[in-house]
Amino acid sequence: MSGLEGKVAFITGAARGQGRAEAVRLAADGADIIAVDICDQIASVPYPMSTPDDLAATVKLVEEAGGRIVAREADVRDQTGLQKALQAGLDEFGRLDIVVANAGIAPMMSGADGWRDVIDVNLTGVHHTVEVAKPTMVEQGDGGSIVLISSVAGLIGVGSDDPGAIGYVAAKHGIVGLMHLYANLLAQHSIRVNSVHPAGVDTPMINNEATRAWLGSIAEKSPQDMGNALPVQVLQAEDIANAVAWLVSDQARYAARDSSTRNSTRHCPISMRWWCSARAWTPGPTALPIAAMFRCSRSTCPSTSRARRP
Repeated sequence: MSGLEGKVAFITGAARGQGRAEAVRLAADGADIIAVDICDQIASVPYPMSTPDDLAATVKLVEEAGGRIVAREADVRDQTGLQKALQAGLDEFGRLDIVVANAGIAPMMSGADGWRDVIDVNLTGVHHTVEVAKPTMVEQGDGGSIVLISSVAGLIGVGSDDPGAIGYVAAKHGIVGLMHLYANLLAQHSIRVNSVHPAGVDTPMINNEATRAWLGSIAEKSPQDMGNALPVQVLQAEDIANAVAWLVSDQARYAARDSSTRNSTRHCPISMRWWCSARAWTPGPTALPIAAMFRCSRSTCPSTSRARRP
């Protein structure tokens, strides 16, 4: 057994990149998947977005990993449409245990439209995702896990002065606020809420001509440090999926939110923010070292010293 048998995961932005990797990994661990993606272009986004063929490829990969999947095209900006997509999965699988709010865009150098669209997708879309999912999870009474995909740009100020880039940083920081509040609101129902903050990941959102040009323009003006403590230039989507797989597993059953602050801008390539409320801290298996700040409300917890653990 891989640990997620009998559980159902709702993943947005699942047609490719990190969302696809998360869907495949959780399916391999035994979960059934409800996959959602817009499969369309947003005018302000300067690179090709996902297509129906991409979503179909995710379906095939999940099934090859041994999982069942319901896939629907939906825009996270449209809460009603997102609810309908989720309901299709609920009608098939009958329950919901895991949410991964992964959908996001990077409309850099797109003017004022870039600000509006990135806030609508990367922040409001995350809010919509949690809002459509939480009633079912609360009603079930079995707890669950919600993971919000932020970015290292949600921890430090990196980017450029164009509206899309500023909006991206604002949205990713906003996800941290959503994580804290939803964790407080849902803790009484044993629903854990965490955020994950990757540095650069080799996905179509990053590895494309437009984004590479934007990154090059930043480097020419003022080189910026993404804060990686390890000598890692780029992550793979599977690395993020491995981190998510641990957070949604029972091995992370006491990991829910983080309210500590960092005293350094240097991190490992993936940062996860959570609150440790267990009497003892036991790391779960992940493919990459994970940097996190821990603080526990229990005096017996080894994380009380707010130490950084590998």
